[in-house]
Amino acid sequence: MANEQLAPLPGAREGRDPSRAIKRGPSRVPPEVVAANQRDRLFDALVHTVAQKGYANATVSDICRAAGVTRPAFYALFAGKDDALIATYRHGTDLLLKLMEDAYRAEPEWRDGARSALRVMLQVLAELPAFATMAVVEIDAAGPLARAERAQLLRRFDRFFADAPRASDLPMPEELVETIVGGIYATVYRYVASGRVDELPGLLPTLSYFTLVPFVGREEAALELDDDTPPGRARPEACPITP
Repeated sequence: MANEQLAPLPGAREGRDPSRAIKRGPSRVPPEVVAANQRDRLFDALVHTVAQKGYANATVSDICRAAGVTRPAFYALFAGKDDALIATYRHGTDLLLKLMEDAYRAEPEWRDGARSALRVMLQVLAELPAFATMAVVEIDAAGPLARAERAQLLRRFDRFFADAPRASDLPMPEELVETIVGGIYATVYRYVASGRVDELPGLLPTLSYFTLVPFVGREEAALELDDDTPPGRARPEACPITP
């Protein structure tokens, strides 16, 4: 539901966040609660460690140190560094997609929903640069299993195009949505890899145009490039963009 309170994305907090510390010694805290607490701290620690050192240079010891969690506790939760990265990536992208879906479904029209989902994605990544670095760039360094996880994630973006308008007399190429999603991802990757994460929200007009133009036409989609219209007000007419 749109008003559901979501847990913070990995990297939103430090692994050693004092508010999550569990006191040593005899405790009535259930083991499953302790394990969930350690897992969340390791998620955060992994994101920050990988963003700082790069995935290839980050070690399990580095991640445990940043989380304040022992190596035995780490291996009780994950098979190794690759497994921990994939679990962190899956958890974080699930939360991000939920935020995007809530924004998408809150709008009555498809184009407004698509724009809102894009806005949420760009804002979240800009606000969490360590997560953006881990999830967009460093995932490439984690081998074929991680890249397969990323491919599955990109296919999940198809849901944002299910209600897109289609011309009844024209076939819709199966590769169209894949091409749009791939183009958006490539643009975001370029900005994150070059250290320009804070500039991502400024891409909203261009990426909205790129997303909408196959479905609403160039003239309508070009209205997205006018970024000065306050929310809730009609956008002025714009000249169509020609190639």
